Amino acid sequence: MNEIKKIYDQDNILVIIPVRNEQESIVNIIAFLQSLGLNKIRVIDNGSRDHSGILAQEAGAEVIFEPIPGYGQACWRGLQELTPEIEWILFCDGDGSDDLSQLPLFWQQKDNYDLILGDRTATVSGRKVMTPVQHFGNRLASFLIGLAWGYSYHDLGPLRLIRRDVLDKIEMEDRGFGWTVEMQVKAIECQLKICELPVNYYPRQGGKSKISGTISGSIKAGIIILSTLAKLYIRRLSKRQPETEKKKNKSKVLSWLSGLLLLLGTFLIIPYGDFREIEAVPHFWWGISVMGIGYILSWGIYSIGRLWFGIVTILTRLFLLFMYPGDDIWRYLWEGYLQTQGISPYNFSPNAIELLPYRTSWWLLINHLDVSAIYPPVAQWGFRFLATFGANVIIFKLGFVGADLLVCWLLYHRFGKIKSLIYAWNPLVIYSFSGGGHYDSWFILPLVGSWFIFDNIKSQDNTQIRKWILSSLLLGISIGIKWISLPILGFLVWQAFRRINLKLALLVLITGLFPLSISVLPFCTFGKCPLIPTSSTFVSHGRSAELFPYLLALVWQGSRQSNWIYALFLIAAIAFSLIKFNTFQSFNQGYFFFLLTLSPIIHAWYFTWIIPFSVGNQNLGVRLISLSAFVYFILQYRMALGDSSWVLIDRERLLLWLPFLLGYLWTIWYNINRKNIA
Repeated sequence: MNEIKKIYDQDNILVIIPVRNEQESIVNIIAFLQSLGLNKIRVIDNGSRDHSGILAQEAGAEVIFEPIPGYGQACWRGLQELTPEIEWILFCDGDGSDDLSQLPLFWQQKDNYDLILGDRTATVSGRKVMTPVQHFGNRLASFLIGLAWGYSYHDLGPLRLIRRDVLDKIEMEDRGFGWTVEMQVKAIECQLKICELPVNYYPRQGGKSKISGTISGSIKAGIIILSTLAKLYIRRLSKRQPETEKKKNKSKVLSWLSGLLLLLGTFLIIPYGDFREIEAVPHFWWGISVMGIGYILSWGIYSIGRLWFGIVTILTRLFLLFMYPGDDIWRYLWEGYLQTQGISPYNFSPNAIELLPYRTSWWLLINHLDVSAIYPPVAQWGFRFLATFGANVIIFKLGFVGADLLVCWLLYHRFGKIKSLIYAWNPLVIYSFSGGGHYDSWFILPLVGSWFIFDNIKSQDNTQIRKWILSSLLLGISIGIKWISLPILGFLVWQAFRRINLKLALLVLITGLFPLSISVLPFCTFGKCPLIPTSSTFVSHGRSAELFPYLLALVWQGSRQSNWIYALFLIAAIAFSLIKFNTFQSFNQGYFFFLLTLSPIIHAWYFTWIIPFSVGNQNLGVRLISLSAFVYFILQYRMALGDSSWVLIDRERLLLWLPFLLGYLWTIWYNINRKNIA
C-alpha cells in the first residue's frame, strides 16, 4: 500500500466532493482516493440529514458544512481558502457512481491539458447505467454547445480535473445544476486545452439522486442547464456585437430555447394522459410547466427561421399523437362507428339496450353514456368518414391535427411566423387537439377561412359577391361542426346588409345555413330531428369551471337550476358586439370572450376557440389563459382520488380566470392608449 501511495502521490491536487445524504458510500470513496495518494480531500456537506459529514471526517477528509443547497454552491464553497500548493482541482460525486480507479489516466494527461473530463458515454457500462433523461440531456446540451460555441462535448459528467489557475480565470458563477455546463462553456471561451477520457459509470451506491432520480428533479435540472446556456450565449454575443446583431442573436437563442422546451415538455407529458391514474395529473403539470416556459420565452422572439418554426409546430403535435386521449374521443369513435353500421347516433344513447350488440372493448370509456349525440351533423359526417378507416384513436387524432396544422399554415401566411407563434406554439392548442384528441380544430379551420375571405372583400358593392358567398359557406360548415359558430353568421348577415343591401344579406343567411340544412337530412325521419338532447342534465343545468354563472349563483341560488337564462345574457352580448365591432377579427374575439365568461360549462380546450382571433393583436389575456387553463385539470385529479363533485374551489377559479380577465382588459387599455397617442 505504501508503495502504491508513493507512486501516485498527488499533493498538488485537491479533491472536492459535494454530498447530501450519502453516508453509505462516502467512506469507501475517501478510502479509495487515499489509496491513490490523494490526501487533500474536501467533503462539502450540503445539508445532509444523515451522518455523511461525520463519517467523512472520521475517514480523514476535511469536511465543510454548506447550508445553502445547490451543487454549484457546494463546489464553490469547496474552492474557498485554498492553500498555495494546490495546482489542480478534482471534482467527483459522493454516491459511488464514478469509477475512480481510472484516475491515473487523468494524471497522465496533466501535462497536456487544462481540463480533463470523464466521458461516461464512451463506455458500455456508462451508457447502460445512465438514464434516458441523462442521455437526452447530454445530447441536447452537447448539441447546443456545439451549435453556439463550435466545440462538441460528449458528456456533462461530474468527474473532472481542472487546473487551479484556469479555474480562477473562468470565474464560475452558477450555484446550481448549471455548474458543470458553465465550466465547459467557459473553458471553450477561454481557449483551454480540453480532453475527454472514457470512464466507467456505476449505479449509485448511496443516497438518492437529486437530478435523474425523479421527474421533477430532471425537469428542474433541464431547465437550469438550458437557461444557463442561454444566459452564457447572450452574454457572449453582447461582448462583441453591435446592438442590432445582439438583438437578432438573442432572438435566435430564444427561438431555439423556446422550441426545445416545448419539445421537451411534450415528450414529458406523453405517458400521463390517462387522468384516471392518480399520479397522471401532477406529472402532466410538470411537463406543461416546461412547455409553458418555452411558450413564454416565445413572446420575446422577433425573428425565427422558417424551418425551426415548422419543425417545432409539427413535432410537438406528432409526439402527442401517442398520448392517452381525453374521454371525448371515445364518443367520437362511437358515433362514427355507429354510422358505419347504419345507425344514427342521435336516436340512441350509448347505453341503450338496442345498441347492446354493437358495444366495443372501449365502450365503457364513453362519457355521458345516457346521453345521445350532441355534436352537429357535419361533425357526425366527419366522424363517419374517419371511422371508415377504423375506429382508432390515432386515425381520429390525425384528422384533428391535420385541421390544426392547416390553421397554423393560414395564420402563418396571414400574420407571419412571429405573430403566429401565439397559436402554433401554444401548449393549450398542442395538447387539446393532438394530446387530448378534441375535435374543435375542425370548426376553427373553416371559421378562420371564412374570416380571411371576408377580410379580402375590398369594395362595398356586389362585384365581390363570390367572396361573400364563399365566406358564408365556410362559416356554414363551421356551424355544422359546432353550434357555437351560429351567432357569427349574424355578424356576416349584418355586415352584408350594412355594406350592400338586404338582398345580399338574405343570400348570406341562406348560404350560411345551407351546409347544416343539407347534412341534417339523413338524421331526420318522420319530422323528427333530435339533434340536441335537451332533457340531459349536462345540457339543462350542468356546471364546469364557469365564471359568470358561478358569480350569479352567489347572489341568486335559483340560477343554478337552469342554463337557459345565460342565453339571454349572451344574446345581449352579441347585440352589443354587432354594434361595437365592424371587423371579423374584433367581433369574434369579443364574441368568444363573452361566450367563455358567460357559459355555465367550460372545459380547458374551449379557450382554443379565441386564440386564432388573438394572433393579430397578441392579446395578453389569451396568452395567459393558454397557461392558466391547465388549472382545470385539478378536477380530473380529484376524480382520480374519488371526488366526483367537479367543482373548483375559489382560489382555483381565481387562478384560472383572473389572468385572462386582467390580460384581456390590459390589451384593450393598451390599444386605446396607442390610438390616442397616434
